[in-house]
Amino acid sequence: MTSQIIPVDPFDFIIFGGTGDLSERKLLPALYHRQRDHQFSEPTRIIGASRTKMDDKEFRAFAKKAISDHVKPEYIEEAELKTFLDRLSYITVDAKSGDGFGELKKSIGDSKRIRVFYLAVAPSLFGDISDNLKAHKLVTPDSRIVVEKPIGRDLESARALNDIIGDDFGEHQIFRIDHYLGKETVQNLMALRFANALYEPLWNSAHIDHVQITVAETVGLEDRVTYYDKAGALRDMVQNHILQLLCLVAMEAPASMDANAVRDEKLKVLNALKRVNGNEAPKQTVRGQYRAGASAGGPVKGYIEELGAESTTETFVAIKAEIANWRWAGVPFYLRTGKRLASRVSEIVIEFKPIPHSIFGESAGPIFNNQLVIRLQPDEGVKQFIMIKDPGPGGMRLRQIPLDMSFAQSFDGRAPDAYERLIMDVVRGNQTLFMRRDEVEAAWKWIDPIQNAWEGSRQEAQGYTAGTWGPSASIALIERDGRTWHESN
Repeated sequence: MTSQIIPVDPFDFIIFGGTGDLSERKLLPALYHRQRDHQFSEPTRIIGASRTKMDDKEFRAFAKKAISDHVKPEYIEEAELKTFLDRLSYITVDAKSGDGFGELKKSIGDSKRIRVFYLAVAPSLFGDISDNLKAHKLVTPDSRIVVEKPIGRDLESARALNDIIGDDFGEHQIFRIDHYLGKETVQNLMALRFANALYEPLWNSAHIDHVQITVAETVGLEDRVTYYDKAGALRDMVQNHILQLLCLVAMEAPASMDANAVRDEKLKVLNALKRVNGNEAPKQTVRGQYRAGASAGGPVKGYIEELGAESTTETFVAIKAEIANWRWAGVPFYLRTGKRLASRVSEIVIEFKPIPHSIFGESAGPIFNNQLVIRLQPDEGVKQFIMIKDPGPGGMRLRQIPLDMSFAQSFDGRAPDAYERLIMDVVRGNQTLFMRRDEVEAAWKWIDPIQNAWEGSRQEAQGYTAGTWGPSASIALIERDGRTWHESN
């Protein structure tokens, strides 16, 4: 089975930070793939904009190398690549001074096409770019602005940033992107819950024992030193990626797939999260920071050595969260994320309650709880762990096996990257997979008390060896409740 490609209306796609890392690794390759799948209508243009002095020819050379480096060779077709590169142009722009915005306006002209302004720049420049776009009359009714995380570093700064952008663009024009929501498996979570009669009747505290959400990385700081040490794992991953996944697991069925209907239900989940204050923080949260250890590539330095300075910033977080509503009362949600962990994996584990009574004798072996494991990366797919009889004539012996649906094996062709899907949704004006202002602020309302509790009590980041699953306290967090982390290979 292959997906149907539906062309979008012609558009102008302006990348602020057009020569930066995100543009190179994700945006330009994603746009090329959409070109290759013939999803663009004519005339569509892509304009790079940044402080780097460069002409159109140099930008096209930059884009060609980005595609060569980040697109598999079997997907590079010379004719499509030439067509794609011919769409590209470049404007030197300074967000702070406003230099170049006049030239950008002249380049776009009086076009009535959809305009997408993608801010692949530091958050400190979001407000300057937004204001300059409005001041130079570049904002039309068919304009959209895309902002990457982080939206602020706390509730106060998030509100201030939302105010600035909100003065220049309508809320329906603002696309706060979280690439996790563009992953195929994340969207399939909605399909699993609301397109099947099998799961939704069981999706509540009467049948589910607990939920685990893990986003684990094997990498360290890489090229994010300046940003990461100011943010830490709580702000960098939990406030956006993990809370958005939690919302999709826990939300009620929306009235439709309309963007605001979906986001209304997600907002209810965020507002129902029990606050973790200073008294609960030591019992319900764990902070960690990796020390020297080993990864698949060999020995690695600790966080302090990589940073080159003393720091109390956490590179690992585990939290026991609870949702105070009828559906989820008494069901813990265990959240964890970290760098330099044992393997790179992002997954959601729904563990169901044990059967009320076993009719099998001890010789049959243990009966494990059913689990639904939704794997976001790598190897996107869904596994339902069930108990069966072990084949053979040796009597009734039970074993646990997964019913495995791998997307790569089930569907023909290349699986589009999350950015491809999200960029096309921006062009269409579909905000379903993007965060609304009140969602962002509700997430910060839950995160801020945890951060404040850590700072107020000086809760230290516990050391853990690189290449392991984090501090021992994170294991104790779940095991004192009689549960254990799911650690798939």
